Amino acid sequence: MLRPLTVRRLGLCNYELVRQAMRDYTEARGRADGDEIWLLEHPPIFTLGRAGAREHLLAPGDIPVLRVERGGQVTYHGPGQLVVYVLFDLHAAGLSVRQLVQGLEQAVIDMLAAVGINGKRRSGAPGIYVAGRKVAALGLRIRRGCSYHGLALNVAMDLEPYQRIHPCGYCDLEVTQLCDLGLDWSVAKAGEALVQSLAANFDYELLDGGQILPVQGAA
Repeated sequence: MLRPLTVRRLGLCNYELVRQAMRDYTEARGRADGDEIWLLEHPPIFTLGRAGAREHLLAPGDIPVLRVERGGQVTYHGPGQLVVYVLFDLHAAGLSVRQLVQGLEQAVIDMLAAVGINGKRRSGAPGIYVAGRKVAALGLRIRRGCSYHGLALNVAMDLEPYQRIHPCGYCDLEVTQLCDLGLDWSVAKAGEALVQSLAANFDYELLDGGQILPVQGAA
């Protein structure tokens, strides 16, 4: 029997607003509260993970910088990038953290393979790469046995801000995006394709949660 997964399509959202909503949902949820995926974009922002070293932040300029509680180093979010926040109860889903990471990566790989793009993992560097360039980044937080934060997939965005950082802490890491790989998709279309792949990889039945954050006062 497939488990239900609520999908919320939130559009362009302030980073701090959504971050607080994720934390509030994770703190308040009980075993009866269902798993959710939030699809959205953020205005330009650099974020540093828990272990993020500021030396990897080269020249942020006028783009805000925020230290956050997810794993990983420094990354960039901006319009044209699909952000997928994954709010799963790992115990209820029967997942280890490693299985969650592998499942998220496999969902991206499968989505790309369906359109003829060869996405690959890289040992010791979570995310998905095409011809050595990173197209999707992962960063998770586990709290009370539940995940939040998630993954970011570059769709059709301005990649220049990546020149201002060492992406994910690697000084020689190049990034790419779907439009440069010959895939003319909107962020919304990429989101629908990835949600279907996530549902297949984690055995979920998708439910439409609309555009409302499930936290009082977060709308």
